[in-house]
Amino acid sequence: MMIYPSIDNLLEKVNSTYTLVTLSAKRARQLQDGSGHLMVEHPRSVKEVGQALEEVNAGLLSYKH
Repeated sequence: MMIYPSIDNLLEKVNSTYTLVTLSAKRARQLQDGSGHLMVEHPRSVKEVGQALEEVNAGLLSYKH
């Protein structure tokens, strides 16, 4: 079974694993508490963390250093 999205693809979108974890956790909390709407059509994952990672992979989330 392949993990989607792959870590390699995700790390091409962000500069470090720390940034990836922080960004996806914050976004997953927003999705979970209803303060944000899902930006990916037809996500493969049913869990908020997976959906957040799909948004990162699609280039829909941005961050500042």
